[in-house]
Amino acid sequence: MVFEVHPTPVKGKDGRNIVYVRPAAGKKLSMKALEDYCDKFYGIRFGELSRAMDVFMRAAAELMAQGYRIDTPIGSFAPRLKLVREVTDADEVKARDVRFDGVEYNPGKRWNEQLEKWSDGFRPANNPDTQRLMADRELMEHLLQECLTRFKGYVTVGIFARQSGLTYYSARKQLELWTKGDNPRLLKTRRGHEYIYTEI
Repeated sequence: MVFEVHPTPVKGKDGRNIVYVRPAAGKKLSMKALEDYCDKFYGIRFGELSRAMDVFMRAAAELMAQGYRIDTPIGSFAPRLKLVREVTDADEVKARDVRFDGVEYNPGKRWNEQLEKWSDGFRPANNPDTQRLMADRELMEHLLQECLTRFKGYVTVGIFARQSGLTYYSARKQLELWTKGDNPRLLKTRRGHEYIYTEI
């Protein structure tokens, strides 16, 4: 597995930022890609996995809405509840005070077992020093202008990440900075499943 190293805002004993690791950016697969993979290597026809997941979600949602926890081979799912107001006396809690607050997911041990079975170690990605790159304001401005010129006035996170050498996360962070403040440089607009950033 290729991993990246990034700094956190927290300082270590030596006064420098503590770092953390994560899988290399850009390794995201769509459901279609997963279905293609399962069709090719696991002998289930394209579409079967999506249909099974759709049925599971409908059935699990129905049962969780009745208060059940669902234990499955991929982990357990349970409804998470919250109170809409602060209450200190349990007898004062009424049905109108309770709301769904999403689904609580506990992956369990089987995921770890499966991952470890396939794991063949780790190797570092040649990821850039994002802090150094983002600190170079002149370079960032130049790269943004190149993107806006090349793509006729707009840029996406993916485009800017490839152009700048930043990770996807850092590229999004940089573009978001240009949409903030009293005189923003960019306007963020949703287009389909992604956001585009256009020059103001």
